[in-house]
Amino acid sequence: MMPAARTAAGGVSYQGRCRLTGGLWLRFLSGPDIGSLGLSNAEIVAAVEDAVRAHGDGRVVIEPRVHLVPDNDGSGHFNVLRGHLSDPGVSGVKVVGDFVANYAVGLPSELGLLTLYDPVTGAPVAIMDATLITACRTGAMTAVGARYLARPDSRVLGHVGARGTAFWNVVLLDELFGLEEIRVTSRRPESREAFARQLAAVTDTRIRVTATAEEAFDDADILVEASRLIQPEPLLRTAWVKPGAFVVPYGTVSAVELDLLDVMDKVVVDDWREAQSGRFGALRRHVDTGRLSAASLHAELGQVVTGRRPGRERDDERILFWHRGLAILDIAVGLAILARAERQDAGTMLRYR
Repeated sequence: MMPAARTAAGGVSYQGRCRLTGGLWLRFLSGPDIGSLGLSNAEIVAAVEDAVRAHGDGRVVIEPRVHLVPDNDGSGHFNVLRGHLSDPGVSGVKVVGDFVANYAVGLPSELGLLTLYDPVTGAPVAIMDATLITACRTGAMTAVGARYLARPDSRVLGHVGARGTAFWNVVLLDELFGLEEIRVTSRRPESREAFARQLAAVTDTRIRVTATAEEAFDDADILVEASRLIQPEPLLRTAWVKPGAFVVPYGTVSAVELDLLDVMDKVVVDDWREAQSGRFGALRRHVDTGRLSAASLHAELGQVVTGRRPGRERDDERILFWHRGLAILDIAVGLAILARAERQDAGTMLRYR
């Protein structure tokens, strides 16, 4: 029998967090369960923007990610992200793998699992596949950053990388700006061609497949580097960034030149503590060498969204936004999914104890 709902701190009701005599239940949501819920792009972006605003207001707790690198000959590693949203009052932990060669065995390179918890009792609320969540919240963060930092008249997007997050980057940016041209490329010809076909099925915007990153980025208004490198390689060169461009590099391994920040008028991150943590990240070398510091950083995005710091102030500003991925985004999207699942009675109720 489905347990009744219980009201948690903050007045938010979670179906299945009810203590019955001798029982505590939680909801499991598989990838197909989540895919069937029909969460809209607008709902995803709104959840992410609300979480960013809460970050800017100090209504969150974030612990910088940690990495688990198994003895697996360098085939991949795990990222462990932890966070808490004070309103409505829920904590969460996501574990997501980063295994570049998974395409060879028919799996996404980033497989994730999100667990949500009652912060008052510590009781688990839900377990869900976070593979889609990781992809869509990453694209939504790119879009939210662009809303505040890119030129409103941006029309050409250059995108390097065709992994799961790439689709959400492109689709959400296209919806936000009404793009005229989308240029895509990736290391493998078959992956970039397949990515272009995937995009052509959901947008009327002209899709141009390029053989090189230079062709994709040349004179682009928005430049997104989401590559899957094993070793650092400058796929996004400083000379290709024109005045007024908005640049988003977030590959795990650096694909930008060390002097890239020298031409930037503003550098914005999602969270400065997160930017300094771990061994990976697009601007890892820039932080480690002091080229990016608390003194040179313009703002965290939450400060811009809440109006504490200015976003774009001139059309000719070159602005870079580096987002590494915050647990609060996963939690926010996970909560939106959980609420929809409860209304539709989706997923599987599991007895915890």
